[in-house]
Amino acid sequence: MAGSFRDLTVYKKAFVLAMEVFEITKKFPPEEKYALTDQLRRSSRSICRGIGEGYRKRQYPKHFSSKMSDADMENTETQISLDFAEACEYISQEENRELRNKSEEIGRMLNHMIENPEKYRPKYETKNNG
Repeated sequence: MAGSFRDLTVYKKAFVLAMEVFEITKKFPPEEKYALTDQLRRSSRSICRGIGEGYRKRQYPKHFSSKMSDADMENTETQISLDFAEACEYISQEENRELRNKSEEIGRMLNHMIENPEKYRPKYETKNNG
């Protein structure tokens, strides 16, 4: 069991994805600054936020699953924005494919967490003071 959300493989992969999105959006045109650039950066970072928030409340399975579902929605939003970036020729088909593959892996991991919240519940130790 991970001690912190930062120890989760899914968080690490989502963080890498968000940083790669940040790097590729640096080359987007200025007119996209408050549109596609901002949206892509926000949605990719929100995947990490959802994972962290959900993991923090993992003792409550419904809350945990809800936050992981939110992270999964942000992940899908990121994929859609990447498709727009490719259609606008801001990124290549290959760049989109690479990022989409990473995003889809994150999505599979999030769905496993959503469907199995009990696997992430903290194990509290009880002391016998008898």
